[in-house]
Amino acid sequence: MCGSARDGRMPSYGWLLALSLAALTGNNAGAIAYERTERNCSLVPPYLPSTAVNTTLQLQELRERMRPLNISAYIIPGTDAHLSEYIAPRDARLAFMTGFTGSAGTAVVTQTKAALWTDSRYWVQAKRQMDCNWELEKDVSVSSVAEWLITEVPPGGQIGFDPFLFSLKTQEDYDVNLESSNRSLKSIPANLVDQVWKDRPPIPPDTLTRLPDRVIQRSWQMKVEHIRNEMRDNPYQPTALLLSALDETAWLFNLRGNDIPYNPFFYSYTLLTMDKIWLFLHTDRVSEELKVYLNASCEGPLCVQLKGYDTVLDNLKTYVAQPGVKVWIGTEYTNYALYELITPQDKLMTSSYSPVLTTKAVKDETEQRILRDAHVRDAVAVIQLLMWLEKAVPEGKETELTASEYVNKCRSKQKDSRGPSFETISASGPNAALAHYSPTNETSRRLTVEEMYLIDSGGQYLDGTTDITRTVHWGTPTAMQKEAFTRVLMGNIEISRTIFPSGTRGVNMEMLGRRALWEVGLNYGHGTGHGVGNYFGVHEWPVGFQGNNIPFRAGMFTSIEPGYYKENDFGIRIEDIAVIVPIQTKYGHNFLTFDTVSLVPYDRKLIDTSLLSSEQLQWLNKYYETIRKLVGPELDKQGLHEEKDWMLRNTDPFMTSGSSASVCSSSLTLIALAVALLHNVI
Repeated sequence: MCGSARDGRMPSYGWLLALSLAALTGNNAGAIAYERTERNCSLVPPYLPSTAVNTTLQLQELRERMRPLNISAYIIPGTDAHLSEYIAPRDARLAFMTGFTGSAGTAVVTQTKAALWTDSRYWVQAKRQMDCNWELEKDVSVSSVAEWLITEVPPGGQIGFDPFLFSLKTQEDYDVNLESSNRSLKSIPANLVDQVWKDRPPIPPDTLTRLPDRVIQRSWQMKVEHIRNEMRDNPYQPTALLLSALDETAWLFNLRGNDIPYNPFFYSYTLLTMDKIWLFLHTDRVSEELKVYLNASCEGPLCVQLKGYDTVLDNLKTYVAQPGVKVWIGTEYTNYALYELITPQDKLMTSSYSPVLTTKAVKDETEQRILRDAHVRDAVAVIQLLMWLEKAVPEGKETELTASEYVNKCRSKQKDSRGPSFETISASGPNAALAHYSPTNETSRRLTVEEMYLIDSGGQYLDGTTDITRTVHWGTPTAMQKEAFTRVLMGNIEISRTIFPSGTRGVNMEMLGRRALWEVGLNYGHGTGHGVGNYFGVHEWPVGFQGNNIPFRAGMFTSIEPGYYKENDFGIRIEDIAVIVPIQTKYGHNFLTFDTVSLVPYDRKLIDTSLLSSEQLQWLNKYYETIRKLVGPELDKQGLHEEKDWMLRNTDPFMTSGSSASVCSSSLTLIALAVALLHNVI
């Protein structure tokens, strides 16, 4: 066992205030629950939960900074200079200004108003975290922000933005939406939020580390030569490649850092030419050993010249000023501040993704093997959690928060553990209806046998990154819950067992994950899958099922994660990681399918096998055989015999027909044996 997790305790003052308000306003019990967790700006005075952040002071100071710049509005994106999804605390400007800590959002501040735009995953979270200084706009499109700006900014007004926090497409979209409105963008490289953020977190002092040889098949020199060959083969003949995404540089040099929570990245850029390599980073973090590793003391084509992180603009400008140069950039991750330096246009070459990202997407043989190994060990930790909860929840002592802590403790005991790969989503009942909810001391609910529970968690290991979601029920699920769960499972299986030609785009098969839900009028509001890395980002672009993802090829890893969320009631998600592998077909060649590497059984009591086709049941039974084959020996190796018994019980094969997954073929064999004994047949 991993050891007991701390019992979370909820403060009572928010609840008492809600009770008082409810008594005064005549609200019913449902309204009391609402008042307890979400703001209500229509009351006088407004009701704010204990989770809301007072933003009055920072808004006043920001507006004072805006006035001398003659800007009517200021845009605050929720990203960093590398357009990262996960950002360091010092780059959490959106959270500092609004109180909202979700991973997707844009804020705009004028002299009289402030508004936040985010998607449906975060609407409830925003209403729990923001005070009434802020309007919530339930959209994420630039056109929606621009429409609001046209309403709030007078004609001729300027709208300030930090060019380091805008992608090329973002800047272009704003220009297009504002061009006929007599409002314009104004680039302000000195970030105004930073100027008012007095206790902004510093850059971590950590030193960089190189990956051990046992997890590497390609040295950094091999990778550099491969990318240079891609540059040579490109018909547009680029002379340099600019790398801006943090995982690009980390992958190229087989280095890891600790600047971004849950992601082993470090602040960096790389400018690669045919005969030079410039690595821009905080040079004081580079040890003498790493300088030797990077050949930092020479000037040749395989020598890395270390330059200060903040010198990237000056060095890029100097390079572009030379005659006959052409810089290749990936537009998805290059910020506008760098882009606007590369002029004239004949010195620029663009693609959506750099050749580093498209090369990294296909794992080599070593990466595939070790990533599979990491998922076996990770399965042990999740099985430990599920077995523990099965025993502990009926006793009524555990919470969403203690469950989250428990699974991370279990992972920490696994070989090569490097911590969680993202903030654990541990959610029961109505909290599980929030796709990206994570518990806190204030919001954590006690787990009960009466409600469904969703755990979405992952680990960073020296050999891989994991991400898995399981939904369980410890009591008696309703018929609707059982059907919804089964239809989510059907979507997962239908994608997982699909055979498709190499080069098929994920967006063209994404509906397979939704079809069983659509048949009864259900759906979900998030993506169906994303790439995953080797001790890298848990969301690794450009692999996945969205329209801007690249075509699938053998060796890519992706999540498969359909779901269903009933507001204020329950949430279901089933997420597995799968590797794309070749498959032999009767007539065609060069066909692929998915091989699931997440190895944890699904909750049997939530599966209605009468809804599953024979092919889906066959896939499920084969998957359970794989769990037994791969996870069983690891449980034995770790001496986890009780956990192995739990795994074996929960991976019994299913009947090929019937209405309940609770009775399986092995159970029928035992029943037949008992009947035979009773009748003295044997």
